[in-house]
Amino acid sequence: MTGSGPLQAGEERVVSAIADADDRVAESALRPKRLSELVGQTRVREQLSLILESALRRARPPDHVLISGPPGLGKTTIAMIIAAELGAPLRITSGPAIERAGDLAAVLSTLTEGEVVFIDEIHRVARPAEEMLYLAMEDFRVDVVIGKGPGATAIPLEIAPFTLVGATTRAGLLPAPLRDRFGFTAHLDFYEPEELGVIVRRSAGLLGVALRDDGADEIAGRSRGTPRIANRLLRRVRDYAEVRADGVVNRAVARAALEVYEVDDTGMDRLDRAVLSALVRRFSGGPVGLSTLAVAVGEEAETVEVVVEPFLVRAGLMARTPRGRVATPAAWERLGLHVPATGDAGSATLFG
Repeated sequence: MTGSGPLQAGEERVVSAIADADDRVAESALRPKRLSELVGQTRVREQLSLILESALRRARPPDHVLISGPPGLGKTTIAMIIAAELGAPLRITSGPAIERAGDLAAVLSTLTEGEVVFIDEIHRVARPAEEMLYLAMEDFRVDVVIGKGPGATAIPLEIAPFTLVGATTRAGLLPAPLRDRFGFTAHLDFYEPEELGVIVRRSAGLLGVALRDDGADEIAGRSRGTPRIANRLLRRVRDYAEVRADGVVNRAVARAALEVYEVDDTGMDRLDRAVLSALVRRFSGGPVGLSTLAVAVGEEAETVEVVVEPFLVRAGLMARTPRGRVATPAAWERLGLHVPATGDAGSATLFG
């Protein structure tokens, strides 16, 4: 790219891809590497510590582990920690990448003994591969089918004992036979602001950011209980501090930076506001279906359901009902609107 004019569409995509890659590298560098470094999730840490220590003493792979919870809470990080604590190699794949039984067989047939296999979004594994996974998890064996039709032959193939770590944001979509084959299920909870403050300070040290305690608290309070968001906001505040301040992140600098990036004092961002505004202004507070709401803001329904909705529900701004999504009175107030009387939702007016 040359010159100082505005970026063209293609150049914008390249810059965006580079920024995304940089963010992924930064996130990877900030991950804790051992259980002792993991902040929060106290109960899960204790449970995993017992499982892994017992497995090491028996010199056997531990039971398969299922990790569930909203995005950004550390499911991938915990899978990496499990492998590190066991001193075992880690094989990473994802549910959408396993479209056929052969895709899964290719992964499992090349495992070494004790290896950890991490399947992200395990609820999206294709059904034929899912059925193969049952046998692999239970008997460390897969049946490879040779040929088609009546002449097809299933050849049993022994595989090395391994530990499967599955991650899901939608535990309810896992079929019972698969869920039952996990020896331990960990559900990750949202983090407290104090825990996020510890994470932000640790990350600032790794990134070389001059971070004051009040700046760390400000970032933590706007991170929606999610370490991934906390680290992302820290990097954006660092950028602002380096360009428009003296490089030191205090509360004033953090507030000014997050205002630029449209993150308010509760952690609500542009997409959250768009969804809430559509629900209240375009659909008179609901009820409205998820797909309709997603189309109204130009997003995928899954993004609204997995990323936006949990936050709005926890914040008391949205409720899920059998008929659809409904705005609470607090949502109207947040947008500066009068809460309509029952049966008069369409008559909302701005506070004057």
